[in-house]
Amino acid sequence: MTQSKTSPSTCLLWLRVSTLVAIQGLLLSGAVCAQAEPAESLEAASGLSGLLSMKAWSPYVAGAGIGILSWFAFLLSDHPLGVSTAFAKTSGMIEKAFRGERTLQREYYQRFVPAIDWEWMLVTGLFIGAFLSAGLSGDFMLTFTPEVWVARFGDGILWRLCVAFLGGMLIGLGARWANGCTSGHALSGTMQLVASSWVAAAGIFIGGVVTALLIF
Repeated sequence: MTQSKTSPSTCLLWLRVSTLVAIQGLLLSGAVCAQAEPAESLEAASGLSGLLSMKAWSPYVAGAGIGILSWFAFLLSDHPLGVSTAFAKTSGMIEKAFRGERTLQREYYQRFVPAIDWEWMLVTGLFIGAFLSAGLSGDFMLTFTPEVWVARFGDGILWRLCVAFLGGMLIGLGARWANGCTSGHALSGTMQLVASSWVAAAGIFIGGVVTALLIF
């Protein structure tokens, strides 16, 4: 019977990921407790469930925590925090399941190999964390038409889904065209003083404000 061995590089990768996750948890815990009311702070300090059950987190301290987390992301993985590339890799993995190795012949997937890595796991953690937080805080609900949308366009689900799908396509196209999203450019790029990231971040905010004014 042949035993599989874990390579040193794989062990080092998982060590880096584990350390990164631990640091992230500590930073977020400290950020929330620092901004919470005394009663909430005591509840949050009682455990992870108390932390996730808080409905309001300070954007200022949490933002600083993300900035510090980015330091360790560079230190441990030599890679900036990013989100949109993980979605592109997911698309590649789905295509690879149907087309096989021919998928890797695409120039884009030669540069960004469609595989599960720490960045992909980061995005997975965002979904899981958001779900747990919404559930434990009592804010979780299933809805296709938010109140602000209904007030402006009515409660038609089909129109809402079409606009959401179109918006998602435009966001994905913009993120790949700009080679980064709000995480890759506005967070990681600006802290490195990358000129293109500052331009991209400004465009993201301007586009968001204009779109919100036009729609709502």
